Amino acid sequence: MSSLSRQLAQFSRDLRYEDIPGDIVAAARNAILDTIGVMVFGSSLPWSRIVIEYATLYGGIGASTIIGTEFKVSTPLAALANGTLAHAFEMDNLRQPSAGVHHGSTIVPALLAMAEERRSSGKDLITAFVAASEVMSRIGLAADNSAEKIGFHSPGLTGPFGSALAAGRLLGLNIDQLTNAFGISGSLCSGLLAFSKAGNGGMVKRLHTGRASEGGVLAARLAAGGFQGPEVVLEGKFGFFDAFTRDPKMEALLAGLGTVWETARICTKRYPCHITAQTPVRALDELKTVHGFGGDDIAEIDVASSEKVLSHHNITKANDITTVQYSLPFCLGIAAYRDPNDPNSFLDSPHKDAGIVQLAQRVKVSLNEESLKPGSAWATQLRVVLKDGREFSNERRDFRGAPSDPMSDAEYDEKFLTMTATLGDRAKNLLGLLRQVENIADMQALEFAARA
Repeated sequence: MSSLSRQLAQFSRDLRYEDIPGDIVAAARNAILDTIGVMVFGSSLPWSRIVIEYATLYGGIGASTIIGTEFKVSTPLAALANGTLAHAFEMDNLRQPSAGVHHGSTIVPALLAMAEERRSSGKDLITAFVAASEVMSRIGLAADNSAEKIGFHSPGLTGPFGSALAAGRLLGLNIDQLTNAFGISGSLCSGLLAFSKAGNGGMVKRLHTGRASEGGVLAARLAAGGFQGPEVVLEGKFGFFDAFTRDPKMEALLAGLGTVWETARICTKRYPCHITAQTPVRALDELKTVHGFGGDDIAEIDVASSEKVLSHHNITKANDITTVQYSLPFCLGIAAYRDPNDPNSFLDSPHKDAGIVQLAQRVKVSLNEESLKPGSAWATQLRVVLKDGREFSNERRDFRGAPSDPMSDAEYDEKFLTMTATLGDRAKNLLGLLRQVENIADMQALEFAARA
């Protein structure tokens, strides 16, 4: 019997644009569009500029654009930079229910960089994205969120496999080469959650998806030249699941492949904070809108959420913006005092705002038993107690942008234009191109529109 890597490579190589249902093409288009928008926004942030400087210093004069800038560098370093930009402000898309996969910030950067180099078509781009999305999502499902319980940041682990398949498709790798790219990718997995307990150093989280994108390009290129990796990198002793996970669900790797489309489960963030905070922030924002209170009016907030929030995101001390965005108490503090829909609410030193800091200490987090049910990890019960004695409650299972409550194309466009405001009039031109990306004959057509 063929190895799991070979079977997944076979699917990725054989998938044709014509095989993809129309609604999945639309989901892929929106995911790519959304990612490019958040890359443009991310390009202006101080931690992003450090990575951009690195990429331009060592990337030479290449074929691939660092999105939102005037720079063109080598394909691997464009993937590194753009993967970092896509995750630079917690606005990138992922899966519902969560499976430790970030489609936009790991697959799309490698795709765009390789598509410019290879002058691929828009249909090639869509097909490669869907192929990579379907496989990477299943790796995440099989891992069953166990990697983060032992300290790894899952997108840094699953991402190299997705980006390698995407880049490998555009390079025209055969089955043997794609299988080797998979084998190589297993040794490029990385990303620790140490920052979440340290209270500082959160910038490094942004780098995890950049490295995953870069690693996929490296794996695909080496495989194209004949470099080999272990064929049983997924299921073998000391392979991916043995090393990085606990009690994996290996049956998920092939279940429904080609008939059940994981790409349909991509969800889009409305707020620039960790996915586990999206539903609680929405619940609080709705209460604020209806009842007209503000942060200074709140005595305490009680929020019942998931086990992961209790173990990873119940952070009440933060020294940088990344840790703030990773912390549910701080995200609720920002939502109480500021407009959570405005990225600047999270960017303008919230960890130094006395009101937000003090309210974060008064957020009490507990387990919501509903979140233990399959597919219900984001289920939230929220109660706000005001200083005048009034109490208000809200209960939500999802947020706008999740597949269970999807955004419209108009909402995607609105977010995109907000994220790309620095491009001026060219933002609308870029949006128009992306809205019909499958009709583009040469992806270098996006170059001018996506540059600063």
